[in-house]
Amino acid sequence: MGEAAEMFYSNGFSKTHHDSSDQILSNRYHENSSWFEEEIDVDLKWSFAINSVLHKGTSEYQDIVLLDTKRFGKVLVIDGKMQSAEVDEFIYHECLIHPALLCHPNPKTMFIMGGGEGSAAREALKHTSMDKVVMCDIDQEVVDFCRRYLTANKQAFCNKRLQLVINDAKAELEQRNEKFDIIVGDLADPVEGGPCFQLYTKSFYDQILKPKLNHNGIFVTQAGPAGVFTHKEVFSSIYNTIKHVFKCKSLFGHPFWFQNAP
Repeated sequence: MGEAAEMFYSNGFSKTHHDSSDQILSNRYHENSSWFEEEIDVDLKWSFAINSVLHKGTSEYQDIVLLDTKRFGKVLVIDGKMQSAEVDEFIYHECLIHPALLCHPNPKTMFIMGGGEGSAAREALKHTSMDKVVMCDIDQEVVDFCRRYLTANKQAFCNKRLQLVINDAKAELEQRNEKFDIIVGDLADPVEGGPCFQLYTKSFYDQILKPKLNHNGIFVTQAGPAGVFTHKEVFSSIYNTIKHVFKCKSLFGHPFWFQNAP
């Protein structure tokens, strides 16, 4: 993939044979010499050309990198995994947010678990019926990073209807007395031992999340890839867990939503 010899590293960054690691992180890349690579499966990887690393940081929970790519614009990478790309992130976030809001008869309030980049909140705030959107992310560094560098979401972060909370979403929901019309899980996949794992358990859905939904409220969550060969990674386990808690279920792609039916 390019004329220069490539050496790919476990963190997803590549280095050409004539560049030092410091140069890779601080300078613009030579045309066709630098690529981001991510392993999808043991026999499948994808990569795309990058112009430069715009910013790199480390929080208490994860490594955060913002790349300037040739094809997809700014790309947010967390722990070596691409989270969203400037050119096409709207596809995921529109599917995550709008169907539930359009199906609900009168949505006023939303609680977003995760969503630190601000894109889910941005889409929710497009609906004039919304009085309050609470975005609760555990990682202050990710939120600050995205507020500074993801310019597409600056208006959302400044919107008076957005209430930004830095906390564990489980703890935040437990301590709140209010209920919500929509609850959204804009989270990383449930990796055992990871910060999001507890937000995918049956006990969390049944004992904490469901009681925080208003009558006919809707819960939406991302559920990982849902392809023929990839659905067993997390999609099937998430679906099989939630179906024991909610009666109404609708699946579309890899976000799916559940209605708090009586």
